[in-house]
Amino acid sequence: MSAIYDFVASDAEGVPRTLREWQGQVLLIVNVASRCGFTPQYAGLESLQRRFAGRGFSVLAFPCNQFGGQEPGSDADILRFCRERYEASFPVFGRIAVNGDGASPLYAWLKAQQPGVLGTTAIKWNFTKFLVDRSGRVLRRYAPQTDPESIAADILSLLDAP
Repeated sequence: MSAIYDFVASDAEGVPRTLREWQGQVLLIVNVASRCGFTPQYAGLESLQRRFAGRGFSVLAFPCNQFGGQEPGSDADILRFCRERYEASFPVFGRIAVNGDGASPLYAWLKAQQPGVLGTTAIKWNFTKFLVDRSGRVLRRYAPQTDPESIAADILSLLDAP
């Protein structure tokens, strides 16, 4: 795959969705988990979604159970948790792997586009974030501990860009 819009991923209800649905938008793609120390970041992600969705922005959440078994539920359980606990209005996809031989092709591509510290490609933990501009370029990778609100200025600069 050469462009983010070429990827297809099933949402938490099992419906295959092409990322082409979000073509022309600024995206924040995040691997999430419901039993992680960073789980409260869902509130910040939803805040960004509500603040910027009308301007062509979306969070895309990809649950992952590869880090300490912190996302053990079914896709339905995960979606219910996101909606009930955090009133998440952004798309939540089915659980994926982000590292190893079984890594989602999307995540393999994201990691190649924006390696981590010292060029490492592995995702280190839940809530690693990738910022994608309107043309589909992966511009930044943020560490799990990066608070979503601290990304708002970067998102705004992309939304305001000509």
